[in-house]
Amino acid sequence: METNPLVSVIIPAKNSAQFIKSCLESIKKQTYKNIEIIVVDNNSTDKTKEIVCKYTKLVFNHGPERAAQMNFGIKKAKGQYLYRVDSDFILEPEVVEQCVEKCEKESLDGIAVINTSAEGLGFWADVRKLERNAYRDDELIVAVRFFSKKSFEKIGGFDETLYGPEDYDFHNRFLKAGFKWGRIRAIERHLGEPKSLLDIAKKHFFYGQEMLSYLKKHPQRGLKQINPVRRAYLRHWKDFISHPSLSLGIGIMTIVKFGTGGLGFIKALIFGPRR
Repeated sequence: METNPLVSVIIPAKNSAQFIKSCLESIKKQTYKNIEIIVVDNNSTDKTKEIVCKYTKLVFNHGPERAAQMNFGIKKAKGQYLYRVDSDFILEPEVVEQCVEKCEKESLDGIAVINTSAEGLGFWADVRKLERNAYRDDELIVAVRFFSKKSFEKIGGFDETLYGPEDYDFHNRFLKAGFKWGRIRAIERHLGEPKSLLDIAKKHFFYGQEMLSYLKKHPQRGLKQINPVRRAYLRHWKDFISHPSLSLGIGIMTIVKFGTGGLGFIKALIFGPRR
């Protein structure tokens, strides 16, 4: 094993000027320093490229969606380990160090870094944070985003026909191939949270259209993942009782998510996938 393996952080971006500076700053502040940053932009019309060029020379343009951007970026990567970081994520300083240490010491090929909503972004972001925190020990609503290059190559990368559930699909194939994964203490925080129920509805209608293709690939696990009755909620019932208004918000949000996601699914069923 290498004592200080290179980690390639790949960031798919599109019109990400609002958050990507914070993302890149959090990567630069990592306690683990042997990192290369690769940004794959999808024809941004804002100042995304102008910002990222101040942090890395490895800036490319590729699309049409995140899976294709990731596959392209990884082709350019030199790292033994690869880490997908969305452009609206910020990382705690020890995330990469803990990922490398865990993989090297325990012979793992992947880490599912706990992802939660950033604080102070409004009521619906706090609702999402309570929901996300319930998945911190879940074996179903989870996806490795830090993984070895050899595992990526063996399972054939991200499925470029999926947009939304491509990370779940990757995780499912990662497991099927026999690779092992774990978790760390340090976390990621998500800045790009929905500000209203309308934002949530639009997002899940869009993603609902992708679930038909995903369920065809992973019918058994996929059906469990889209079940609105989550065991994770039962395991963390004390958290929900401690935050009654946010728990009520989760109930409302769940109805909106699965209602609009279902409409998107029906649309795809009748008219076919978006692409």
